Amino acid sequence: MAEALGKHFAGDKFDFYSAGTEQVPQINQDAVRIIKERYGIDMSQQQSKLVGMLPEVDILVTMGCNVECPYLPCKHREDWGLDDPSGKPDEEFHKVIDIIEAKVKELESRF
Repeated sequence: MAEALGKHFAGDKFDFYSAGTEQVPQINQDAVRIIKERYGIDMSQQQSKLVGMLPEVDILVTMGCNVECPYLPCKHREDWGLDDPSGKPDEEFHKVIDIIEAKVKELESRF
C-alpha cells in the first residue's frame, strides 16, 4: 500500500519501492481491493520483493508491522510503526491507509 500511495502522492519527487523479508506469491488482496476502491489505483501488478532486490536507497522507511527489519545503508531512516492489517476488518486497512497517506505527504514536504 505504501508503494502505491507513495507513487500516487509523491511519485514526481521520489521513486518508491516496497520490499520485505519474505516473498509471497501475491500481495494482500484486501489491500488491492481497498486501494482500488479509495483511489482508483490498480495494485494488482505490484509484486512481492525481497529487501535484497531493492536498488540503493537514500531514504528508507520501515513500516513496523511487528517485524525486525534488516539493515540497509541509506542517508535517512525512519520507522512509521504501523500495525499490519492483514486478516483484519476493512476498517483496520482504512486506518493504516490514512496514516500512510498523511506520512507520505509529510515526508514529501520535508525533503
